[in-house]
Amino acid sequence: MTFRPNEFVNRSVDSQDPDFWEERYRAERVPWDLGGEPTDLARALGNELPRPGKVLIPGCGSGYEVRSFAAAGWDVCAIDFAPAAVARARRMLGPLGDRVRVADFFGDSLAGPFDVVYERTFLCSLPPTLWADYAERVAALLRPGGVLAGIFFYGVDPEPPPHPLTPAEADRLFGRQFRRIVDRPIAADDSLPIYGGAERWQLWERLPTTTP
Repeated sequence: MTFRPNEFVNRSVDSQDPDFWEERYRAERVPWDLGGEPTDLARALGNELPRPGKVLIPGCGSGYEVRSFAAAGWDVCAIDFAPAAVARARRMLGPLGDRVRVADFFGDSLAGPFDVVYERTFLCSLPPTLWADYAERVAALLRPGGVLAGIFFYGVDPEPPPHPLTPAEADRLFGRQFRRIVDRPIAADDSLPIYGGAERWQLWERLPTTTP
């Protein structure tokens, strides 16, 4: 996998800091931006996800998926803690821009429970020290039987972010409170150079109760 060091502006700022992402969105340096709806999301909205309900999109970035979920009848809440990302999403979404707001996934109150939490480039943007907190927060926000759905980055990155998962790490993070019900490589057209074709479309169903 090849990463270009100049894809990011200033690696001295930690990715937990909103300024890390604010700087990149303001500079239009967003190599993780697909530019549209992932093919696998369109497929899942047709037959894999539960019937329309409430969906949370954390770290929504440009917010393309807001339009996809809304068109399929979902009540969408999309958040990002970088104001420049939210401003970009609102410009692109037009009348749907009010579905996007500035919020901290870990610290702010969110109007759950949700039927789906959608994942695309958010988990891999977080340092691994926050992954357990991410899994706990997703489980708390989902209703029992709800789904963590989206695209997960697996592999090796010598200069993160993005921070890739391994299968063992995914099982450790999600295995106690979720069960994996869908797992496949993403469509080739949806793979960006920064991820080197190492992403998978997965659905993790929230278990009714926590397994000891």
